[in-house]
Amino acid sequence: MSKQGDSQDPTERELLVDQIGAEASRRIKARRSSDQGVWFGLGMMGLVGWSVSVPTLIGAGIGIWLDKNHPGGHSWTLALLMAGLTLGCYNAWHWISKEDRAMHDDTGGENA
Repeated sequence: MSKQGDSQDPTERELLVDQIGAEASRRIKARRSSDQGVWFGLGMMGLVGWSVSVPTLIGAGIGIWLDKNHPGGHSWTLALLMAGLTLGCYNAWHWISKEDRAMHDDTGGENA
């Protein structure tokens, strides 16, 4: 009794294994990308919002305190508000670029 699988050429088996592997990889990638749908976007918007607003409000708060306790020729509130906003924007840029790199690293290995 001979088996049908024994007569297959080794290259045919390798081709079949490669096709199955590629299909499994596509399914895994589809599952990962579907998990990062709406909730991922909302979470990222929240992260960006908080990372910009918290340093801005802290800077404004310290500036108001300095203007009340140490009045001078210039506005500490405006200067520290702008410093907090700048720091917050840099912080948001850092988080977004980190997430972007992580997404590209995840998809980079599967496309090859």
